[in-house]
Amino acid sequence: MSNEGTEGFVKVVLPGIVAPEGLQVVPADVPDPGPGQVVIGMEATGVSFAEQQMRRGRYFDQPPFPFVPGYDLVGRVLTTGPGVDPGLAGRRVAAVVKVGGWASHVVIDAADAVEVPDGVTAAEAETVVVNGITAWQMLYRGARVRTGQTILVHGANGGVGSVLVQLARAAGVKVIGTASPRHHDALRELGVIPIDYRAGDVPARVRELAPGGVDAVFDHIGGRSVVDSWHLLARGGSLISYGTASTRDDTGSKQWPVLKIIARTLLWNALPNTRRARFYNFWAGQARHKDRFRARLRADLTEVFAALRRGDITARIAAELPLASVAEALTLAESGTVSGKIVLTP
Repeated sequence: MSNEGTEGFVKVVLPGIVAPEGLQVVPADVPDPGPGQVVIGMEATGVSFAEQQMRRGRYFDQPPFPFVPGYDLVGRVLTTGPGVDPGLAGRRVAAVVKVGGWASHVVIDAADAVEVPDGVTAAEAETVVVNGITAWQMLYRGARVRTGQTILVHGANGGVGSVLVQLARAAGVKVIGTASPRHHDALRELGVIPIDYRAGDVPARVRELAPGGVDAVFDHIGGRSVVDSWHLLARGGSLISYGTASTRDDTGSKQWPVLKIIARTLLWNALPNTRRARFYNFWAGQARHKDRFRARLRADLTEVFAALRRGDITARIAAELPLASVAEALTLAESGTVSGKIVLTP
């Protein structure tokens, strides 16, 4: 990994389809904010599944190489551009950017900044930015889960999954979660019924635990798993598909796995039944209804931060590493051996 300097504006560049060691840490000038913008001094950013796909060229709508990865970040507002309240300077904020977060300084639209409440550290906040919004929206806006229901969460130990199961348990929902055995004790402590996804027939085990079916399934795996998830739903149940993890290492079209899922959901929803399915897209509506998208994101992240402060969810930090060690952080994330979020700091 190239690391030619660490002064000023340091960013991580993904030059193409490379191993983690092929990421480049390069220096640049500190940016100036334009009208309506702010410059954030990054205090924490994270490694998500999106970056694992991006380095393989497998993320659905990633930009052309080279680019700076980094889906979200937390930091202090350093400078404000024309038209922005100068009082925003010095405040700690969070933002979802999709790309660009793996940098010491990041320019964003001020309207995209969500203030982090007092008493929450940058690293703690980072664990629940994109993961927390995703979990909250799927649980409450997508599946509309209610107290007393039963849900199945695939990858219950992962970044999104671990937040989702905690939110669900806090709402009085019974949770069945798939994970490898090394994570089962931690899941039991959260009140989750764990299933080893590598051993035996997972659908059969779910049916043993929920003979009448489950009220919702949250599936990040894609492929055959989506079909199994649909058939596990109870009457009136919801399937929320939100990823294609099973195709991470595949070659060929990166759009096709997602398009197949969308086609299936459209077909299932057209059938005469009470169940429903959808493919969750974090960015849905952002282009056509930007103000509405921002308002919803701000409202949902505020709810997640409140849940964090109440203790309904905990900040599950798997590891904290400096930005210059991004190759090590990405390798660790891809190992599947950790639970929670890997956080990068300046």
